[in-house]
Amino acid sequence: MNLELNGHVAVVTGGASGIGAACARGLEAEGCRVAVWDLSTRVDVSDYAAVQRALAETEARLGPVGHVVHAAAMGSGKFGFPFTNLEPADWRRVMEVNVMGMVHVAQACAAGMVARKAGTMVFIASIAGQIGSQTDPPYSASKAANINFAQCLAKDLAPHGVRVNTVNPGMVKTPLNENVWRAWNAQQPEGKKRSYEEWAGEKVRAVAPLGRWQETEDIADMVVFLSSERARNVTGQTINVDGGQVMHW
Repeated sequence: MNLELNGHVAVVTGGASGIGAACARGLEAEGCRVAVWDLSTRVDVSDYAAVQRALAETEARLGPVGHVVHAAAMGSGKFGFPFTNLEPADWRRVMEVNVMGMVHVAQACAAGMVARKAGTMVFIASIAGQIGSQTDPPYSASKAANINFAQCLAKDLAPHGVRVNTVNPGMVKTPLNENVWRAWNAQQPEGKKRSYEEWAGEKVRAVAPLGRWQETEDIADMVVFLSSERARNVTGQTINVDGGQVMHW
């Protein structure tokens, strides 16, 4: 299938590892010129000035940005059940990165897309933002905000030919997911501690009807499709790639 992305310019935030890196590889495989914005490349999405500088540098080097994939995110690093395990101060950095980071990226990149009457944005949220996962309340709340703000953006930008969608991963083996296990395991008595593989295997079999982990490439495949002309009538949607964990009827 020709996705008509050859020669396009894309930005992937959080693109140095995990889902972001898979998205960058997927877009490159379709012929996109991809800029990775990541802390490792000295782009902190919680800093609006840094995002603006990154956009200017990217467009000077690669050309106008036609596609944005926002995967940069973080968790609190603590096991949040009950929520009183966390202090209010544990929320601040998560919100700065996960919510304001999204605002900064959208604010910086939307103007050029509107002027060109074309473009796509895909935001990586999480099913945690739909089900109120108690594992990490700041992360869950931030992902709910991502889903909601993406819908606001989709409505605002649709008259200008710019499409905005959200992809919600389910169970994906990423450093962020492993941090959740580490925080959980640290709270367990010796007899209940589990290795990451044991914990992960038990959890995915319990919650996902397909009974298997999602791979980073599974998320990337959906992201690349949504960025393409083949999805030209898809906007304002929240699409779960979660092995059937969250179903609506």
